[in-house]
Amino acid sequence: MTDAVPVASAAEAASPLAGLRVAVTRSADRAGAFADALAAAGAEPVLVPVIDFEISDNEILGAALGRLAAGEYRWLVVSSITTVRALKQWCETAGTSLADLIPATTSVATIGPTSVAVLAAEGIHAALAPTDLQSAAGLVELWPQAHDGGGRVLLPQSDLAEPRLVEGLNTKGWDTDVVTAYHTVDYPAQDGSRLTASLAHSTRATSPPVNSSYALLTPAQAAQEVQAGVIHAVVLASGSAARRVASTMAPLPDGCLVVAIGQPTRDEALRLGLRVVATATHPTPAGIVAALAAAHKNFHTK
Repeated sequence: MTDAVPVASAAEAASPLAGLRVAVTRSADRAGAFADALAAAGAEPVLVPVIDFEISDNEILGAALGRLAAGEYRWLVVSSITTVRALKQWCETAGTSLADLIPATTSVATIGPTSVAVLAAEGIHAALAPTDLQSAAGLVELWPQAHDGGGRVLLPQSDLAEPRLVEGLNTKGWDTDVVTAYHTVDYPAQDGSRLTASLAHSTRATSPPVNSSYALLTPAQAAQEVQAGVIHAVVLASGSAARRVASTMAPLPDGCLVVAIGQPTRDEALRLGLRVVATATHPTPAGIVAALAAAHKNFHTK
């Protein structure tokens, strides 16, 4: 006789995160897709914004975008969705659009399917983007080796961006101009400086859960709930978020499941001494849900 194989109930399969209260380290205007996906999987998301974004020096960014419009760059690299917002906000102030700013001679690259869709909604075709390793490292893997002197690349990004992307492009023979498109700051950003441009493409599901109004906590409040065992998991949405969690909420108890949105975020969290139990294969809402569901299942079957 063979042993019976336990089969997950329909309820468990439909709601793999039932009973979990999950902290999402993004502000309300950026956390919707992740919170919706967690709620659809049975979790109770709570929003814990730890970082925010402010506009950069308009004169410096404007000079770089002027060179872009003049056709001085072979490539424009958009390394995050926040970069799209920052560039769009500058364009709105200047009375133009990002699509009108990019000449036909300049190709656009980005870091994954979600940002491809965001750019497409703004009227911009991304000619190059990784689908598996959706990160700077993934884009560098795809990047062509420069020939005949290569060409110039414009890379607008956060003031806290890791150097791996520019280093990778330069290694392949390209001349990369880096410009600060926005500043990453502790939440909340200063009034009048906050990045406020909205995107034409929403990353949220077309039909979010009926109860899609989520609780909002400060890092101090979240830290208290984590220590009390009321918050069961924390989603680290970036390396900057990992740094803020480490400085405002650590040490996290062993029973709190910490999930990283991708390998760079995991590396930064581990460097800071955070215990990461799972890393999303893809930096998407579905990827986060799958990683957390696997970690939750493993935690309760040990």
